[in-house]
Amino acid sequence: MNEERDVDLHGCRLKDCLFFSTTKLSRELGKLADEAFSKTGLSPSHAVLLYTVNLKGGIQQKEIGKMLHLTPSTITRLIDKLERKKYVKKQPEGKNIYLCTTAEGLAQQDQIIASWTQLHDHYRNMLTEAETVRFLELSGKLLDKLESKAD
Repeated sequence: MNEERDVDLHGCRLKDCLFFSTTKLSRELGKLADEAFSKTGLSPSHAVLLYTVNLKGGIQQKEIGKMLHLTPSTITRLIDKLERKKYVKKQPEGKNIYLCTTAEGLAQQDQIIASWTQLHDHYRNMLTEAETVRFLELSGKLLDKLESKAD
C-alpha cells in the first residue's frame, strides 16, 4: 500500500503511462500472434514479411523495411531466414536488393492468412468494431506525430 502511495506522490503511476501501457499491450498481443502464427513455423514478423512479398510478387528490400517499420539489419536477418527456407529469393538490382517470391513461399500464403485471421478473431472478441477503429485511428495519429518528430 505504501509503495502505491509513493508512486502516486511522484506522479509516476504506471497504469497511466502511455509508454508502459503500450509496451505491456505489445507483449500480450505478441503472445497471441506467436500462438496464431506457430502453425506456419514462422514468427509473426517473418510471416508478415513473406505475406507481403507473396502479395506483391516481388519488392525491394528497402521498401519492405519502410512498410514494416523495421531497421535494415532486422530486415536482413528476417530475409536471410526466409531465404534459407527457400521462401524468398534475393536478386541484386544495382545497389538494391529485390525480393522475389518462390513456389515454396507461395505455398505458405494460405496458412499465413489463416493465422492472421485467427489472430484478428481473437482480439476482435475483446473490442467492438468501433473501439478497434478508434484505437487504430489514435495509434496511427500518435505514430504519425512521432515519425514526423523524428524526421
